[in-house]
Amino acid sequence: MTFNRYTLYLIASMALVGANVGIGKTIVMVVPVTLFALMRFIVGVGILLPRYRLARMRTVTRRQWLGLFLQALFGTFLFTLLMLYGVSHTSALAAGVITSTIPAVVIVLSWLLLREKPGRRAVIAVALAVLGMVIINVSRTGGTAGAGSLLGNAMVAGAVVCESIYVILSRRLTQNLAAIDICAYTHLLGLLLMLPLGATAAWQFDYASVDAHTWLMVFWYGLAASVLSFWLWMKGIRHVPAQQAGVFTAALPVAAVSYAIAFLHEQPTLAHGIALLCVLAAIVLASGKDVATA
Repeated sequence: MTFNRYTLYLIASMALVGANVGIGKTIVMVVPVTLFALMRFIVGVGILLPRYRLARMRTVTRRQWLGLFLQALFGTFLFTLLMLYGVSHTSALAAGVITSTIPAVVIVLSWLLLREKPGRRAVIAVALAVLGMVIINVSRTGGTAGAGSLLGNAMVAGAVVCESIYVILSRRLTQNLAAIDICAYTHLLGLLLMLPLGATAAWQFDYASVDAHTWLMVFWYGLAASVLSFWLWMKGIRHVPAQQAGVFTAALPVAAVSYAIAFLHEQPTLAHGIALLCVLAAIVLASGKDVATA
């Protein structure tokens, strides 16, 4: 059993998003959430500026623009706000644990919306991914899982729902639009949605109070979240069934938990290692062909 480049695109995309959970927690300790979110979109739109050609944009149909708006609303705007507000109230490790529900939510949505019936491999793989993250969630000895506030955990859970909707929507959009154009248009729409919320914070904030290293992290977050992870996901989802792609989102909590342990000094336990092995097994199993049936 081997991975192809499209499944690797999906794994790399979710790994970047997962690492950004910890990076985002570090940044929101010194930068207001709405300002940080606005900067994320400014960075993304700035990098993607060459893609905004009126002639090309006029070829996008009204139905496609509706899909792009929904993608921007759930996959960028709401996900960003809920995740950043969530990690400002809870630990990065707890946030990583909560994201383990993404594959299960995607399975349900893809069955309801895309009529993709889960095969045995999909069911077993999702069960392994969820089991792995449950092990982390119930293990509190020496770690910080479960220490987050109810509000923060609820916000991260809301971000999980948004991310799952994003997975389903992206499957359909990539059939007719280039991945880089989807990335550009959704982030332009995301910027327009975020602008009213971030404008006040941008006007009142004392920028001199933030060091250069934090600003570099802000730039990297914008690059990774708005361009790299988005483009990788769109390149992969075009060729991978939504249910199988949903299982690969298990790379998100793995990366989030790993970052929390390595850089935020949240203490690992044996349970963490066992849980991560479960998720890796789920990813290998999901790379098989018998994942979903029409």
